Amino acid sequence: MDFTNLYIDGNWREAASSERFDVINPATEEVIASVASADTADADLALDAAERAMAEWQAKKPRERSEILRKAWELMTARLDDFARLITLENGKARADAMGEATYAAEFFRWFAEEAVRADGLITHAPASGARIVVQHKPAGISVLVTPWNYPAAMGTRKIAPALAAGCAVIIKPATETPLTMLALMPLLEEAGVPKGLVNVLPSRHSGRIVDHMLHDPRVRVVSFTGSTGVGRTLLKSAADQVVKPAMELGGNAPLLVFEDADIDKAVAGAMLAKMRNLGEACTAANRFYIHEKVSAEFTEKFTAAMAALKLGNGLEDGIDVGPLVNASTRDKVAGFVEDAVSKGAKIELGGSRPNGKGFFYPPTVLSNVPETADCVHDEIFGPVAALQTFSDEEDVIRRANDTEYGLVAYVFSEDMKRAMGVCERLEYGMVGLNRGLVSDPAAPFGGVKQSGLGREGGHEGMLEFMETQYISAEW
Repeated sequence: MDFTNLYIDGNWREAASSERFDVINPATEEVIASVASADTADADLALDAAERAMAEWQAKKPRERSEILRKAWELMTARLDDFARLITLENGKARADAMGEATYAAEFFRWFAEEAVRADGLITHAPASGARIVVQHKPAGISVLVTPWNYPAAMGTRKIAPALAAGCAVIIKPATETPLTMLALMPLLEEAGVPKGLVNVLPSRHSGRIVDHMLHDPRVRVVSFTGSTGVGRTLLKSAADQVVKPAMELGGNAPLLVFEDADIDKAVAGAMLAKMRNLGEACTAANRFYIHEKVSAEFTEKFTAAMAALKLGNGLEDGIDVGPLVNASTRDKVAGFVEDAVSKGAKIELGGSRPNGKGFFYPPTVLSNVPETADCVHDEIFGPVAALQTFSDEEDVIRRANDTEYGLVAYVFSEDMKRAMGVCERLEYGMVGLNRGLVSDPAAPFGGVKQSGLGREGGHEGMLEFMETQYISAEW
């Protein structure tokens, strides 16, 4: 059985065009697999399969759906090592990061196994008419899921699990850089009891074409996308034609604020997690560091030392903390941000130059005295580069933190809880990490404001993204 083909209606099949594309190991630049590349004819087959499967799936009792999702969690948890290795092979992240992702990815199955039985409705009296108001939540319909390369397992399960819990069938279009992890998940879902046709996977070099094609099919009712704001805008335009319900988790430009009353050791530990989790290749990665001038020297010294202690290398090897970036263009973009900042007056405290040899590596880098005009202040770095600035006034730093079109996540470090909560409430972000560098949690509603997206993933809200609310007015 070839797990590098398309997965449609529970079967592995070649693309209708017989086209394939290579998947590259970013640590060695070697080809690790050749994967079938879907086009619109394959998408139509997947839509037909999803339509048939959903008719039966949505009629299942919530507990039946719940138990299948619970089984998926058990099976994936038993195979975390295998998934972590595959994640590292196609994405490059170090083993610890890959294990963290695999564990996080599996947890979505457990969380939404529990949520599947809690699509609670409402019965009440209309105050004026006296009629009964009956509110219930129903499966929205076939859902198209478009996932990015930075979390090849977790960004898939974060969408698959709530969709299945809600009663929907799905078609997944994984990133071309990292399709193998999602394909490898399919035998596990079969073993867990997921019916044929309910989950379909379409890797493709023609992402825009096949996703646009599916969004213009009237059977598709939800599109869930994680990726750049630019691509998200394009998908929203396509979704508008058929008024497809969008769930968009888009770009970020996360500020990290360290106030003068912060516990500096705690702030450094949190900053390391916020910056270097997944090598900085995350929309939640701290992008702009604002350090109060009274503690700037201490923070910079300790943070730079922590970054310097990280070991760069092939993520499959023992003791490696920092693997390669996913591809050459990502590495070159990161290097360009550093060159731009230095040309405008930033100081290199650590790193700042790419190593020689094979692999898309870039070292942990710390820049201080980064000017507001630097490109990295206004765009996602998406790599292991920390851009440090200073501030002296609370009002000023809140204004600077909010001065972006993005609003996904921010981080605040302060031991004065009254001040800290006040700052958090004034930050224009969907999520805030207060004295911690990690906000992602399957039990919490993940998502942003402004041009960082629409809707939420995780929490109870994550399942409701795949449901429609129906109201019945009745008398009895």
